[in-house]
Amino acid sequence: MAGTSSDCNPETAATVWLCREPEAGALSCPHWLTEYERATVAQFSGPRQREYLSSRWLIRQAIGRRSQCPPRECEPVSGRPVASARPDGWHLSLSHSGGLSGCAVSDQPGIGLDLEPLHRHPHWQKIVQRWFTPTEQNWLLANDSQEDFLRVWTLKEAWLKATGRGIAGNLQTLEVRPDFSLSGDRHDAGWQAASGELGGFLVTLVYRHDRQTLPCGGLLSGPDVDLDLDRPIPLDSPLRFSWHRPIAPSLTR
Repeated sequence: MAGTSSDCNPETAATVWLCREPEAGALSCPHWLTEYERATVAQFSGPRQREYLSSRWLIRQAIGRRSQCPPRECEPVSGRPVASARPDGWHLSLSHSGGLSGCAVSDQPGIGLDLEPLHRHPHWQKIVQRWFTPTEQNWLLANDSQEDFLRVWTLKEAWLKATGRGIAGNLQTLEVRPDFSLSGDRHDAGWQAASGELGGFLVTLVYRHDRQTLPCGGLLSGPDVDLDLDRPIPLDSPLRFSWHRPIAPSLTR
């Protein structure tokens, strides 16, 4: 079953689906894993293994809900799961944090997802002083707001995922101003960002789309310990993106 009546409009810009890892000590490897995934999960144990297996289940659920294909017929490409292999044509971004996994899906390239607990960074000022732009340092340190910091941090993480880069040397390629207007070092059109809160986490997405439009999604009720892909999975809680901004090209190339 590809989805439920609670699913998003298939024409939306992007969808974000979340799940919590099962609390069981160990999960068995399901039969639907690809050869590559079997070889990869064999290298893990404990929490890392649970995270990996839960995220492979979630990827298939996320592709299925967007493509309207049964999850058992969906799978990501080998290696980093940045796109779908079956059905092809879908772009993916995966994020994990504190037992929560998220998978974003879009029909256009350029998508990045970041999840962060709302109270994860007690010493956030040091990160700002070392890695952020002078403009960001000035207003964030003056405001002294962990909430502002967390939104900026997740925006930067999601931006780097969407543009295919690592953190080192690249955190300043997206600048966030005091009014939360955004500018990045990409000059193609359609870049935008959105974020919302769910279950004690901030969920931030950077994506490209022809229209300025909000993504949608939610927290799925699963997986069970058997990681069944054939069982209908209801929506536990919808994800509301309450914050949305375009990302303008920076003035310098």
